[in-house]
Amino acid sequence: MCLYGLGDVHIDVLVSKLKSRFGTTVDTASPKVPYRETIKKKAQVEGKHKKQSGGHGQYGDVHIRFSPGETEGLTFEVSVVGGTVPKNFNPAVEKGLLESMQKGVLAGYPVVYLKADLYDGSYHPVDSSEMAFKIAGSLAFKDGMKKANPVLLEPIMKVEIVTPEDYFGDLMGNVSSRRGTILGTEDRNGSKVIDSYIPLSEMFGYATELRSRTQGRGQFTMQFDHFNECPKSIAEKIVGERSVKHDD
Repeated sequence: MCLYGLGDVHIDVLVSKLKSRFGTTVDTASPKVPYRETIKKKAQVEGKHKKQSGGHGQYGDVHIRFSPGETEGLTFEVSVVGGTVPKNFNPAVEKGLLESMQKGVLAGYPVVYLKADLYDGSYHPVDSSEMAFKIAGSLAFKDGMKKANPVLLEPIMKVEIVTPEDYFGDLMGNVSSRRGTILGTEDRNGSKVIDSYIPLSEMFGYATELRSRTQGRGQFTMQFDHFNECPKSIAEKIVGERSVKHDD
């Protein structure tokens, strides 16, 4: 059973009631951050799937150039010349890439902003099939991601904080301590407004802290704005934690 609440206090009250009324122990955890993965360099790789058994075998061979994409999903291009990969297998290669993008090579998070150019390959008139080329596309993806400098992206929230002027300086410093970037400040109806970008991972528990720092007089709103590359030290920690979980 999962319990959801409107904030830390709401959850604390629910957990306390469960324990006092029913003697139930509850495991609590911070919400999961929807990280993403992408690449920063170009890579040129080959993905070949070849399997021979009794009767028909399986054969698919693709050469793909991977590079950072401009749109959030997959930009798939085909520049094959001479029919080295028949056109009817192109959708299978794209499908193999799309399915592989659901799980990146760093920490298993979905991959975004990826461009793939299918420029060459080979096929067998008997053994080639859509499944073989789909698998070949998946193999090319795994190899290409590793060679193209994969990085972890974290969601950045646009946060607006409204506070009495007495607490303005303290909250400005607190934004910086949360790896935040101040976009600007303004006066509004006798209060100070701070506009900032702050990583989502740094916002957990902020409602309680803001209440404490402003004696309950501060408030904030936040919404997702964009993804940004994780600092190396934080990315290494996340990748390490995910590796431990997968090993378990």
